[in-house]
Amino acid sequence: MTVTTRLRSLPERLAGNIVARQPAPAPEPVTVTVARVVRPEQQNAFERWAADVQQLVATFPGHLGSSLLRPGPGSDEFHLVYRFRDEESLGTWERSPERREALDRVHRLTEDERIARAVGLQTFFAVPPRPGPAWRSWLLTVAVVLFFTTTFQLLAVPFVGDWPWLLRLLLSAAYVVTALRVSMPRLSRWLAPWLQGSRSR
Repeated sequence: MTVTTRLRSLPERLAGNIVARQPAPAPEPVTVTVARVVRPEQQNAFERWAADVQQLVATFPGHLGSSLLRPGPGSDEFHLVYRFRDEESLGTWERSPERREALDRVHRLTEDERIARAVGLQTFFAVPPRPGPAWRSWLLTVAVVLFFTTTFQLLAVPFVGDWPWLLRLLLSAAYVVTALRVSMPRLSRWLAPWLQGSRSR
């Protein structure tokens, strides 16, 4: 290889080394929400089925938790939410014969079903999206972030104002993200008719 050829290939080799040294992205938790419209006469049976499924899914590696969200007034729609450490753990559950057997038992209890999967920050929302104006979810997220950043400035900055700016920024980010994880699922349930559009039943 000539000197000219080696010089020309140097940027490519350097770029290859940089790419090779980049660490693989860390796996993100995955949340799956299954919305089911349950026949009115089968709601007690569905709740028993959901309790059995929650106990079952909790035995799978990587499971982080589950919950059943009951319908509000004038609705028959239940939401079963479960979370896994990563896509691989979720896939083990989704491919399992135990899950297939559970799904075979629930079909006779329901009229409709929707499944939504969220990764990372999307797990802030507790209910699967319905077609509707995307600006509503955006507006809710901006409003909640503004609220928590403002409260941090008012309540925390007077006590940590002399900290290094990077440490203050880290504390603010940790506070806002934690607050979002706690509040957004509840807010998205309470505001679901507005976020997703009311549906006459």
